[in-house]
Amino acid sequence: MARRPAALAALALVLAACSADPVAAPAPSSSEPPPAPQSFTLLATGDVLVHQDRALTAGAEQPDGGYDFSGVLAPVAPMIGDADLAICHLETPVAPAGGPYRGYPSFAVQPEIVDALAGAGYDLCSTASNHSLDDGVDGLVRTLDVLDAAGIRHTGTYRTQAEALEPTLVDVGGVTVGHVAGTFGLNGVPLPAGREWSVDVADVPDVSGMLAAAARARAAGAEVVVASLHCCVEYRNDPTETQVAAVQALLASPDVDLVLGHHAHVVQPVERIAGEWVAYGLGNHVAEHATRGYPTEDSLAARFTFTRGADGRFAVTTAEAVPLTIDLGEDAVSVRPADPETFDRVAEVLGRRGGVGAGLQVVPH
Repeated sequence: MARRPAALAALALVLAACSADPVAAPAPSSSEPPPAPQSFTLLATGDVLVHQDRALTAGAEQPDGGYDFSGVLAPVAPMIGDADLAICHLETPVAPAGGPYRGYPSFAVQPEIVDALAGAGYDLCSTASNHSLDDGVDGLVRTLDVLDAAGIRHTGTYRTQAEALEPTLVDVGGVTVGHVAGTFGLNGVPLPAGREWSVDVADVPDVSGMLAAAARARAAGAEVVVASLHCCVEYRNDPTETQVAAVQALLASPDVDLVLGHHAHVVQPVERIAGEWVAYGLGNHVAEHATRGYPTEDSLAARFTFTRGADGRFAVTTAEAVPLTIDLGEDAVSVRPADPETFDRVAEVLGRRGGVGAGLQVVPH
């Protein structure tokens, strides 16, 4: 009987322990890999050319002699920034800060346009075009240096042979995306002797060089590869037979998942070919063409959602087209969502090759 109080005390301690909150399960080990990303959105837009001595440059000029093009893209910057990956097409080389600047037919433009592209949210830019060598090798190198300084990745033109062979890969929320580019020509400017690798030139419809680059990107770990093709005839809303053949060759490869087209300066159709998509021509994005009689102010943002399938590969599950317009004011230029008339005109072009019937959604934003 003398030990009973001690026994009761011990029993009380046991009961108290049983009634306490349960101990939380140990946290998962930090060595466990995170779940694989299942989807991402890609947005692409058209040609960026800064024409000189017009409202585009006048509206961007600053009191100190510099330029600020951010206002040109401000109306569409939220849409660009919302994409997981935003791709631009810088068609022309940039000049040194302070100039001298040149417009058509041989461009060397304000480097501040790259700051505006970065500020709007672009991550990646194709640089292979018929104007790539307008300012020679120095202009080509300078342009890539300026893109690097702004944090925009690039492909299509190169400073070294090693750079030309190194795949352009970007990490999009855990998904590795590769980007290749090619241009149908250089306006008669020859590739520099000993530096033939400086620009990816494709003798369309032969796109074997682009396909080789896509294969290198895939071998380096790209889960999605995007090809930007700069060709073929300007101011035509319909792609040429050569253009279609080049696109078909690209999409027939297991290494290419999407084709983006440039150079026409007008919007061209979006088409689905064997389950994959091409935007034949995204039109102009930042430009002020003097050419009248052509819809060069019609523009397009193409947006694609890639989703991982049961086989582990990514494919486009949603294809969207956002009609835009380049608003040419007297004192400034801006890129805006299309007005109803422009929207309808662009929508008609987009559906000419069955894209709308195949699932393309033409949307206002």
